[in-house]
Amino acid sequence: MAAELQVILLSHTPDPERAVAIAGRLCYAPVSAADLKQGMSEKDVSSLIRVLIRSGHHSAIEHASFTFAIDGVSRACTHQLVRHRVASYSQQSQRYVRFENDFIIPPIIADDPASLEIFLAAMENAKDAYDDLVEIGLCKGLKKETVQEDARFVLPNAAETKIVVTMNARELRHFFDTRCCKRAQWEIRAMAIEMFKQCRTAAPLLFWGAGPSCVVNGCKEGKMSCGDPYPKEFFSI
Repeated sequence: MAAELQVILLSHTPDPERAVAIAGRLCYAPVSAADLKQGMSEKDVSSLIRVLIRSGHHSAIEHASFTFAIDGVSRACTHQLVRHRVASYSQQSQRYVRFENDFIIPPIIADDPASLEIFLAAMENAKDAYDDLVEIGLCKGLKKETVQEDARFVLPNAAETKIVVTMNARELRHFFDTRCCKRAQWEIRAMAIEMFKQCRTAAPLLFWGAGPSCVVNGCKEGKMSCGDPYPKEFFSI
């Protein structure tokens, strides 16, 4: 019944750091982007990206994008995810795909036998109701998608879903700032940290200095601070 988080970096802009460096340099260069591509050394790329990040010239970072396949998350998690509007999303449809018996169990509930018993009973009741509604509709000769689009109304936020997400590097840096924070909800935080690790492996320069504010320049949550900042090395590159 319980599904597990899986994050896979499907693809990204070819040579993303060079693409960003070329875009940044072009703004001030009298030559073409093609000429810059040939003439920039790895040292030039590294130096320029750090200048772009430090100076706040982040529009150039938007030229690198990253696409993730994310499985084993709840509808509660993806409802939070799609609030990040500078992104593209393709989510598994509950209208066309019949829901199976997969739910996300919050750790606090999973660790308490009494809470888990209540939770699992609720999930079973919801799934039984869903299956009954689907079967009744199909027996009436209704189309599968018509039946499923209405039966899904009884499914809980815990229902497992799958989604493909594409964000540019600038939006990802913002996403990591807000969602890697310990005050973020546990599920989207786990997802964001895994995305961060894969981005850092694929393009370490673009994500230099990225992460929650407590490891970059101090917590910005004010009175809402968790009071338990990450160690600096947690997000270091």
